Amino acid sequence: MMVKLTQDLARGLAPWKEMFHENEAALQALGGKLVFAGTDADNDNKLTVIIDFESADALKAFGGNEELKAKRAAAGALLETTVVTPMSGESFTR
Repeated sequence: MMVKLTQDLARGLAPWKEMFHENEAALQALGGKLVFAGTDADNDNKLTVIIDFESADALKAFGGNEELKAKRAAAGALLETTVVTPMSGESFTR
């Protein structure tokens, strides 16, 4: 299931990107695969991420992982601004 995640950042994309690369294996172990991550062209603190999760349970496991939450916050993610939007079953990638 594809999910769009939007979130504000305190320090721009660079620290978040570094955190992601250091923890990509943890996301994969939870059943998630990054499809896209980037910030708005005019605001390096407005993050959009697309993640493909194996299942709704995988999304729930990711969302409840306190260790990853702490790492995202340490990288500047303002967790209270997170909005998670499940994409339709018709979503696709090339």
